Amino acid sequence: MVIGPIFFKKMHGTGNDFILIDNRDGRIEEARGPGLALCLCRRKFGVGADGLILIEDSSRADFKWQFYNADGSRAEMCGNGGRCAARFAVSLGIASSELTFETIAGIMHASVNGSTVRLQLPAAQGIRLDIPVEVRGGQVSLDCLNTGVPHAVCLVPDVKAVPIGEWGRIIRYDPCFQPSGTNVDFVQVLDTHSILIRTYERGVEAETMACGTGAVASAILSSYKGLTKSPVKVKTSGGEILTVYFELYGREARDISLEGEALFVYSGQTEDDLIV
Repeated sequence: MVIGPIFFKKMHGTGNDFILIDNRDGRIEEARGPGLALCLCRRKFGVGADGLILIEDSSRADFKWQFYNADGSRAEMCGNGGRCAARFAVSLGIASSELTFETIAGIMHASVNGSTVRLQLPAAQGIRLDIPVEVRGGQVSLDCLNTGVPHAVCLVPDVKAVPIGEWGRIIRYDPCFQPSGTNVDFVQVLDTHSILIRTYERGVEAETMACGTGAVASAILSSYKGLTKSPVKVKTSGGEILTVYFELYGREARDISLEGEALFVYSGQTEDDLIV
């Protein structure tokens, strides 16, 4: 069924890019979401993005989102996507600068100050340390944490030297992370309050320019190992900075927030030739 033109905005958070659509009228039914994400997010043939975000009405918060990865799969949470969604909602008058929104991972809180958005995240749990995984060329040691979505963090001396496409794919599908798989972050610690990160994202199945939940997981796990302290400045593949704030309580991290810019790129409208 043809659903006609769809108005959207393209946004990015530190290079992690998204297509955002106001779907409060319910025009895009949930069953159409995965196919729409595959169509719109496909680079060169569609708009191109790491994910699709549909903004909908909520009885529990200022709004609810439906979040789809580029491959059409659902994600429980996305830090940079959440920051973009918050600014998008404020721009439309859906919410004030202090807002809440509903996700699969729970109710999220955000503060919007111009282009800067600070997103509060739920407590991160399930720390697992020093998990050996075989990659081509040897074995790596991984530390794992769920920050709304699962992340496996690999500390390395030089992130630029990592064959992230190859290693990321192997680790993402390793049997110990099945059936859901994991996102994979390669991290280089610069000093007590700064790290470099490269992330292989499941659902995108490639390296992305940034990953908010990956930045959070990497900051917390490097701190848990005594290498960093909150706040941690995280320099992403796109060269931009995310700041992660948190408190450690045993094997749990609380009072977590992620701060950085969420920027509008352009507004657009799809044509019937693209969306059928």
